[in-house]
Amino acid sequence: MDFELTEDQKTIRKTVAELMRRFDDRYWMEKDRKHEFPLEFYDAIAQGGWLGITMPEEYGGHGLGITEATLLLEEVARSGGGMNAASAIHLSIFGMHPVVVHGSEDLKRRTLPHIATGELHVCFGVTEPGAGLDTTQITTFARREGDHYIVNGRKVWISKALESEKILLLTRTTKADEVAKKTDGMTLFLTDLDRRHVDIRPIDKMGRNAVSSNELFIDGLRIPVEDRVGEEGQGFRYLLDGLNPERMLIAAEALGLGRVALEKAVAYGKEREVFGRPIGMNQGIQFPLADALARLDAAELVLRKATWLYDNGRPCGREANTAKYLCADAGFAAADRALQTHGGMGYAEEYNVARYFRETRLMRIAPISQEMILNYLGSHVLGLPRSY
Repeated sequence: MDFELTEDQKTIRKTVAELMRRFDDRYWMEKDRKHEFPLEFYDAIAQGGWLGITMPEEYGGHGLGITEATLLLEEVARSGGGMNAASAIHLSIFGMHPVVVHGSEDLKRRTLPHIATGELHVCFGVTEPGAGLDTTQITTFARREGDHYIVNGRKVWISKALESEKILLLTRTTKADEVAKKTDGMTLFLTDLDRRHVDIRPIDKMGRNAVSSNELFIDGLRIPVEDRVGEEGQGFRYLLDGLNPERMLIAAEALGLGRVALEKAVAYGKEREVFGRPIGMNQGIQFPLADALARLDAAELVLRKATWLYDNGRPCGREANTAKYLCADAGFAAADRALQTHGGMGYAEEYNVARYFRETRLMRIAPISQEMILNYLGSHVLGLPRSY
């Protein structure tokens, strides 16, 4: 097995790390504190051509794989930007995959090049208050009227809706009690986020406040048939194509955030002196940090295997889910230990580890909880009876 990155992959890491030095912890602290979208960062990433890293070349992208995308997002998070930085660009990096694979040529030509250049901000509208992780229970409904659909419903936890011009929106076009299979009857659209018919309300939350999370109240939104992704009723199946890559991207972001938290803790352990010596000399400080390193390294190996499998067209559900599970846990543990290493100062915003802690905690919940990952591994890998 060859664990060596290619020269191009090394260049991606180096170039992104250099770009991210323009955006220090103070920048991210201010953006988070003021609830301001990091537009300067977003523009720099867009101008560097990074938003189109996985987009096919014919639509203005670079046509690279998920391995390269995870390296990009790991470095973005590792810079100290964390989830504020990663969430600002995450959907543009790979979220359009269902459109790339299933969208009409007209839809792709109208949207993808503008997403790749950063001109077009897009959000992802799937989750609903009454459905949660059970996507089959969504009730937002699109009714066909001639060459348009009329949509009514409600979405929740929609990141970046305030900044977005378009939404990748999952609806029902057949009610759940009228389909033979509960995953049938859902339709996906990439359409305008028309503020005349969509009321966007930000949600107050624990962290990652530079990128908003929102409730959407949709009332009479008109969507032309041309904005439909693929066939009516097949939207859920189209979304499945992007689930494993999403797990890997989230894993990479958690890994990067855990790495920077650990780096801060090690630096503090070397410089902070109590009782006449650096606190990092104490095994009570040193061992938890060494354990965090071992867990991050182990989680990274599973992530590298998962991305290799995907890029080589092989089944990767087991590895993708395991990578998300392990990286999320390892990232959070590293941030928790970094905060503990800083003691009382870790609780102060000045040292930034409190922000890392808040953001790594999110990774154990979103976009899918650790418990749902275990459900998948238990039933699909171990073959145990499904519990839900």
